[in-house]
Order: sequence, then structure tokens, then C-alpha cells
Amino acid sequence: MKNSALFECDTNKGTILEVRCSGDWTKSSVDIVLQNLDIFIVPHKNIVFEISNIKSLDSAGAMVFLEIKKRVEKNGFQVTFDGINDKAHALINLCQKYVLKSLDEEYQKPFILSSMFFKFGQYSFKNWLVLISFLSFVGGLFAVLFQSILNPKKVRFKAILYHLEQNGLNAVPIIVITSLLIGVVIAYQGAVQLEQFGANIFIVEMVAISTTRELAPMIAAIVIAGRSASAFTAQIGVMKITDEVDAMKTMGFNPWEFLVLPRIIALIIALPLLVIVADIVSVYGGMIVASSELGISYKEFIDRFKETVELRHIMIGIIKAPIFGLIIALIGCFRGFAITSSTESVGKYTTISVVNAIFWVIAFNALFSIILTELGI
Repeated sequence: MKNSALFECDTNKGTILEVRCSGDWTKSSVDIVLQNLDIFIVPHKNIVFEISNIKSLDSAGAMVFLEIKKRVEKNGFQVTFDGINDKAHALINLCQKYVLKSLDEEYQKPFILSSMFFKFGQYSFKNWLVLISFLSFVGGLFAVLFQSILNPKKVRFKAILYHLEQNGLNAVPIIVITSLLIGVVIAYQGAVQLEQFGANIFIVEMVAISTTRELAPMIAAIVIAGRSASAFTAQIGVMKITDEVDAMKTMGFNPWEFLVLPRIIALIIALPLLVIVADIVSVYGGMIVASSELGISYKEFIDRFKETVELRHIMIGIIKAPIFGLIIALIGCFRGFAITSSTESVGKYTTISVVNAIFWVIAFNALFSIILTELGI
């Protein structure tokens, strides 16, 4: 049977309260100490615990010592341990390292305005460092691109064709489905309004101009951003984790030429082609609705399309596509190289790359719309 936690206080030593401890200071026996904590908080007294006679000490007993120590030191006095062995010393230090702070110390509510400014400054500084790193990444890309133009033999055409297949050809089904639905939705919404005014034929301009100029390029870019940006980040990130990138550098291969340049060139080429597919399919979706809801035949739709829809609307959407491709590929590759040596960071940066790519595609699309509208194009 275990002994209780025993202690004996000697107050006859001036400014020192000596506490001679014995017995078992364990979870099942320290209740008596917890019930008499006030005994140890003697005014104007430092405490010396003599613990050489303690038979058994566990984390509960160590936490009791630390609680007494905290209360005494709060009054400006000290607690020391005499006769402590290495095992007990290590246990007390370990508990002190992980001891929970009191509610008041741990969760003091900061002044809300200063906290807000601190978080804003922290966020701004973090994003400033990311911006500097991204600009450095873009500079490195254009340096490699310039070297590849001067020496075309360095360009890995097989890798470009591979990424064209993976991120272009294999993306056609989802682009077709998404674009068809966009064309159908735009035509349905427009048909309801135009039919009220007897202006059914204007469904052609509404569908054709809105999809070819704005919606088809943006939807195609968003789909590719979710599909390819995540793939680029995850692929490069896993290569970093498995030290393949370092192995390439050791063998004298440039990761820019092998990993970054083929992906960027492939996406710059693939996205305009995908936008053309998206234009055709979205207009076809509008034709289906115009025929079924407004009685406009396919021939009438195509004739009206030729008469009223200028080529510049289609070209604007196609011209924006390679810029969107460059943005998506840059962000995907940049976030891939930012991944550290942990699998958790793969998921984190893959998510960040998709969100960043979609945001900047929408932002640049809005910027192009404002500029082109101001220029009257």
C-alpha cells in the first residue's frame, strides 16, 4: 500500500520556510497537499523543499510543486529544491516546460485596434516577401527563356508535347461540358427577357458577344487553373520532397529547363486552342436554346451571327488566353518550388496555387475589360 504525500514545515529559519517532504507524491496521494496550499504561502518567506526522502514522484506531484512555486514567485519570493535527484529534476523541468498558463495569463484579450494593426502589418509583410520571391522567379524564367531562344537545342520539345496532351487535349471534355452549360444558361436567361419585348433575334448578339469575348475565355482559364495549377504545384512539390530537384542540380541539369519552361510554353499554346473550343461549344449551346425556346433556327442564328458579331470580339478572347495560360503556369510552378520537406505543405500550397491562379485570372480579365472598353475596342 502506498504512503500518503507527507510534508513538515519548519518556520524557525528566518526568511526561509523549510518543507521536508516524504512519502509518495503521486496522483493518488497529493490531494492532502492541494487542500493545504495556503500553508506554503507564508508572507516574506522563501521556500526550500527537502525532497530526498520522497519515495515516488510522478507528474501530478511535480505539478503540485510547480503550482506552489508559481504562487510564491508571484509574491516576489523564490522556491528551491534540496536533495533532488536527476530523475525528479528532469520530471519537474519537463512539467514546467509544458505547464498550462492560467486563464488570465494565456487568454488576456489584447487591445482590438493594436491587434488589428499588428495582424495587418504581419500579413502585409508576409505578402511583400512572397511578391519579391515571385518577381525573382519571373526574372529567372525570362532569363532561361532568353537563353533557350538563343540556343533552341535546350528546349525540350517532347516535354512540351507531353504537357500539351496532359493539360490541353485531356482537358477538352471538361471544357466542352462547362462551356456548353454556360452557353445554355446565358441563352435561357436572355430568352426570358427578350421574349417579353419581342426582340428574340437579339439572343444571337447577347450569347455570341458575351461568351466569345468574356465568359468562354474566363471559364476555360478557371477550369485550367483548377486542373493544371494544382497539378504543376503537386508534381514539382513531390519532386522537391523526394530530392529529385536537388538530384537534377547535382547532375548538372537546370530545373528551369526541365520543369518550368515546358509547362509554361505548353499552357501558353494550349489555352488559346481551348478557348476556341469553348467559343464554339458555348455558342452552340446558345443555338440550342434559341431554337427550342425562341423558334430561331440554326441557319437564322448563324446568318445573324455573321452579320452582327464582329471578328474583334472573338479575337479579344483568344488574345487574352495565352496571358491567362502564362499566369496559371507561373503560379503553379512558383508554388511548387515553395513546398518544403513535408507532405502537409503539398496540400497547403496546392490549394494556395489554385486560389491564386483563379483570382488573378479573374482580376486580369476585369482589367482587360476596363482597358478595352475605355479604348472603345
